[in-house]
Amino acid sequence: MTTKSVLVVDDEKNIRLTLAQALEPMDLRVETAVNGEEALQKVRQQEFHLMLLDLKMPGVDGMEVLRALCQLRPEIRIIIITAYGTVENAVEAMKLGAVDFVQKPFSPKEIRDLVSRVLSRERLELSGIQGYGGHIEWAKRCIQERRFPSAEEHVRKAIGLDSSRAEAFNLLGALLELRGDESNARKNYRVAYTLDSTYRPASANLERLSTLPRSVGRIALDTRDKL
Repeated sequence: MTTKSVLVVDDEKNIRLTLAQALEPMDLRVETAVNGEEALQKVRQQEFHLMLLDLKMPGVDGMEVLRALCQLRPEIRIIIITAYGTVENAVEAMKLGAVDFVQKPFSPKEIRDLVSRVLSRERLELSGIQGYGGHIEWAKRCIQERRFPSAEEHVRKAIGLDSSRAEAFNLLGALLELRGDESNARKNYRVAYTLDSTYRPASANLERLSTLPRSVGRIALDTRDKL
């Protein structure tokens, strides 16, 4: 079996070392890049299955890397690294296929669990999808592949199987907001919050839509995006 390759891109040396060490037990080939320019050079020279990408870097930042990857290597899966409560430019990042986020500081186990989950989506078969979690993971794979109508379809199927959980309603709200339906996005965020008032992404999204102009809006996608 081919060893999966991961590129860690962050201008902070300690973060690069921490991530590389966290991934060591996973039998992955890990390389690092100190900025977006070096990351794109490495992507042009070799194949990577996954990239852990810091958005806030001097020079070529993470958003520029994401845009370039759409042309160079659209198959590379992206995990966004952020030091902020929610991700700036998350609407654009999601349009470019970024759906998984990890917030600094993070634990090695959190990184390994997230990387394992992202890579395992590649093994999903549509015919074998079962249950709420299966549809959520397939929806995230569709977002990675920029197939947003299919992502929305599977989020709605997850809700049909279990309408008591906040995550799917919050994700549906993000997908609706992505296509400009802010009114129904707000309704779904509100349902998510009503189902679980401790679910921070839903409360963050409701607050953002209520208080911030659309031009600076941010989307909180999952429990790693905290206020």
